[in-house]
Amino acid sequence: MLISSKAIKAAVIGNPISHSLSPKIHNFLLEKHQIDGIYLALKIEKNDLAVCVDSLVKMGFAGFNVTVPHKEEIFKICDYTSNTAKLCKAVNTVIVTQDKKLFGHNSDAEGFINHFKNSAPDFDFNNKNIFVIGAGGAARAAVYSLIKAKSKKIFITNRNQNRAEELIKDFADFAAQKNCELEFLDAKNFEEKLDICNLLVNSTTLGMEGQEPLRIDLKNLNQSAIVYDIVYKPLLTELLQVAQSRGNKIITGVGMLLNQASIGFEAWFKQKPDEKFLTEILKILQI
Repeated sequence: MLISSKAIKAAVIGNPISHSLSPKIHNFLLEKHQIDGIYLALKIEKNDLAVCVDSLVKMGFAGFNVTVPHKEEIFKICDYTSNTAKLCKAVNTVIVTQDKKLFGHNSDAEGFINHFKNSAPDFDFNNKNIFVIGAGGAARAAVYSLIKAKSKKIFITNRNQNRAEELIKDFADFAAQKNCELEFLDAKNFEEKLDICNLLVNSTTLGMEGQEPLRIDLKNLNQSAIVYDIVYKPLLTELLQVAQSRGNKIITGVGMLLNQASIGFEAWFKQKPDEKFLTEILKILQI
């Protein structure tokens, strides 16, 4: 695809970044919509985040996506943030304003819940027990949207208990407003209680290509529970393979990625992605 010196520039920043499908999605949409633009994947070390972001602004980038491990740190750098980002204390979509300020939004929350509702339209969150693995930026987005959907109770497990308890503290008021209870469980108790689970969500990078495996025993998992893994590379993670072999309904992470990507695409390139192109790229990504 040919681009000019006036091309609109956007990117995804993170570390690791080679696994990211975001460039494939955005550049596919740019070509289909015949937009003069480009979307890059940029590996940025944690200690270099502020300097690199400043460079992107100076180079005229319209904005960028943020992935692990920068979602919570970029929140602190942004000049302005959306209400969703404020509650999540995490940002995955940044828009550079005309006066070179950073506006941070969390489209992960919207992408997560929209994809889930499309995949399981009959699921009623009322009186449901949700089990979430993780306490990072993606977990915050998932927990936010699950509380907003009026889930009955959300059990959270994480290797770092302090991070999980900090997440619970941050969402305490919002959860109380929605009559949702939050509780931390260590790994053993988390596995033992899976018999009452209605939805199990992995919001970590565990199980992703190049990362540590996700170690969890599903022997107690409720047969009717849905298992949702936000990891999309591989598309069928070990968690999803085991769940599927048990007869549980599974949801892959690529739909969430596509849902949140379309929000950033419209913000940066001033074009709402055509549904037919979204359907086309989803089919390509699922091969």
